[in-house]
Amino acid sequence: MKIRIRGNSVRYRLTKNEVEQLCTKGSIEEITNFPNLDFAYEVKVATTEQLNIHFANNKISLEISDSLIENWETNNRVGFSHTLVTSNGKTIDILLEKDFTCLEDRGEDESNNYPNPKSLAL
Repeated sequence: MKIRIRGNSVRYRLTKNEVEQLCTKGSIEEITNFPNLDFAYEVKVATTEQLNIHFANNKISLEISDSLIENWETNNRVGFSHTLVTSNGKTIDILLEKDFTCLEDRGEDESNNYPNPKSLAL
């Protein structure tokens, strides 16, 4: 699972196995170990109509409803997005999507990523 934070936007990208785990088990989590504390991020199925996101105890929790991800591991839907109003009246953009292989080799193991639709059109 990859996470990208830029300003007030958070983007999660999941491999094939991670999408399958989310759809069958209801959650996935990663932990990054820093010298002074751990940082965690997760995606979990919850009672929510849209994507929802929380940050507490050094963990970002992205919530998605079971109905939204139904059959996501077998269909062609790329992902989900939603914008929430924050406690200070600003907004945060949330994106949860399948992770595609890059069009150019970047030296990463992408064997569990989804085929890039642009490469299939070539």
